[in-house]
Amino acid sequence: MTDRKSKAPPAPADADASERLVRAEGADVPQRADGERSRRRPRRHARRERPSYLPHAVRERVDSRELERVPPPPDSEPSDGGGARGSVAERIRDLEARLDQMILARERVSGHSSLPPRSTAISEPPPPWPSVPPPERSSAASLAELPADVEPSPWGRLGLREGSEETDDFGYDPAFEQRALPLFEFLYEKYFRVETSGIDHVPSDGRCLLVSNHSGTLPLDGMMLRLAVRREHAERREVRWLAEDGIFHLPFLGSFTNRMGAVRACQENAERLLAQGALVAVFPEGMKGIGKLFRDRYKLQRFGRGGFVKLCMRTRTPVVPVAIVGSEETNPMLARVEHLAKAVGIPYLPITPTFPLLGPFGLLPAPTKWKIVFGPPIDFSAYGAGSAEDEILVTRQAERVRGEIQAMLDRTVAARRSVWFG
Repeated sequence: MTDRKSKAPPAPADADASERLVRAEGADVPQRADGERSRRRPRRHARRERPSYLPHAVRERVDSRELERVPPPPDSEPSDGGGARGSVAERIRDLEARLDQMILARERVSGHSSLPPRSTAISEPPPPWPSVPPPERSSAASLAELPADVEPSPWGRLGLREGSEETDDFGYDPAFEQRALPLFEFLYEKYFRVETSGIDHVPSDGRCLLVSNHSGTLPLDGMMLRLAVRREHAERREVRWLAEDGIFHLPFLGSFTNRMGAVRACQENAERLLAQGALVAVFPEGMKGIGKLFRDRYKLQRFGRGGFVKLCMRTRTPVVPVAIVGSEETNPMLARVEHLAKAVGIPYLPITPTFPLLGPFGLLPAPTKWKIVFGPPIDFSAYGAGSAEDEILVTRQAERVRGEIQAMLDRTVAARRSVWFG
């Protein structure tokens, strides 16, 4: 009687690997050398997922249970640490060696070799991208250095001549503003004859937010407010106003207003300006303010969701309400065309008494009398930064500022005797 404890001599490693691959492919169980079928107790647990480090073709044909029985490579030595495999490099070499054995066994069964031998060495990471210095900007002085066969067009020469490298992070170009400033000073002094009152409410230093009504088909109120503070304030402070996205999408007008000092309206830009201690002007009405019809003049639209109040609560910035009277009559809008205008990329097409009847000349503003009134500051320092998350409180404070500006508008409009002479 054969002793059950006696075992048959182990078959070569290659034959065992071949038998395992054949069983994984669904063939009959091969016979051992002693003529007895290999006995295996069926597993009762659920089939585990195949390892993700195998290629897709091998992962489909080889069961993970067969992979677990492949002996480790002869040159691998267990590392210390309670059976742990050691460093990551050793684990990667171990996994690659086991994968090589499975591929070689599969090739022996199929009778041909289609895969190149894999290297167990760990490849080094690719070198970083070389740092390429940015190209130098061209200027008007570099035109003489251009080759003879490279002759810029007249428009290109004009663009190079008008360009300036002295711009800030938001695109403000002081040199460009100095060239265009005589036109706006003429509009401020002679054409609109702007008068200001309450300019002392604007602080002499530190950050402050000027909240004003938005009016006029052409948004000239931002530049007029900037000139009013620069000329009338004792400290000649500079004002950076936030303009709507629609202005920056317009050709020529977007870059023009940006170089004159306008900043694209968003919370991030406003916070950066206030962190620098700047004087920032906002128009919470947005496009709804400059798109009002003439019958709705000097009636404030909704102030959005109170974004300027949240900004002031987070940064502890005081608010100075501002009322601008006279800009609503510069280009009285009788109607607006929206569907046709959106097809060409503009928010609306204004219909005024002179436009589009007179063509581009119909957009020239009328010489109305302007008045800019600055109200007492409103302080939000009593509210902490966490109060900005309280929607009810933010809405209430936004309506408070809106009501203050509306009262200033009503008083100023009622006190003027004429649209043209104030």
